[in-house]
Amino acid sequence: MVGASFSLQIPGGDLAKRFGNNANFGLSFLIKDKNNWMYGADWYYMFGKDLKEDGILDSITTAEGFIINKNGEPAEVRFFERGSHTSLKFGKLFPVLSSNPNSGLFVLAGIGLLRHKIRIEDIGNQSPQLSDEYRKGYDRLTSGLAASAFVGYSYFGNNKLVNFYTGFEFVNAWTQSRRSYDFDLGKKDTQKRNDILYGFRAGWVLPLYKRTPQKFYYN
Repeated sequence: MVGASFSLQIPGGDLAKRFGNNANFGLSFLIKDKNNWMYGADWYYMFGKDLKEDGILDSITTAEGFIINKNGEPAEVRFFERGSHTSLKFGKLFPVLSSNPNSGLFVLAGIGLLRHKIRIEDIGNQSPQLSDEYRKGYDRLTSGLAASAFVGYSYFGNNKLVNFYTGFEFVNAWTQSRRSYDFDLGKKDTQKRNDILYGFRAGWVLPLYKRTPQKFYYN
């Protein structure tokens, strides 16, 4: 099956010190065999606007807290969270409380990569000190190995038109900075991080059923 999903997630661990709640959407591909084992992969794009880590641009701001652009005017700078989560999944479907063998409770475990950074937007791109290369010294690009667990319910309509799933997801990642130097710290960030995300996910599914071979009998 191929699915598209959306989730609102709450950060925990070190991630909660940097960002607030985020939203994410993504795509997944899962195969279920005749014994109800499931395996596949998914990819989610994360985005948010609640940045908790203050002062990352203090070294290039005035005493009043402004960044002066090339026109000698205060620049308009905005901060956002951006990231992604990619994983391989394995689990099993338990066809209980269901109207057909493809519906029911299911559990998935995953292993993959979590990646996140601070997106810095200089409105109008008028500040040389925030050019593409210089932003890398402030954006806190971070990534690492991530393990995930999902418990949910899937519904596949007998008419094949209404198909969806929903459930609770938990992600724990062991990450670290991928930048060689942070300008505001004056050094490379070597902290080992424990980043956590959890929340409810809901998705729409396009089922791809294996076609039953036709049989012909001759006398």
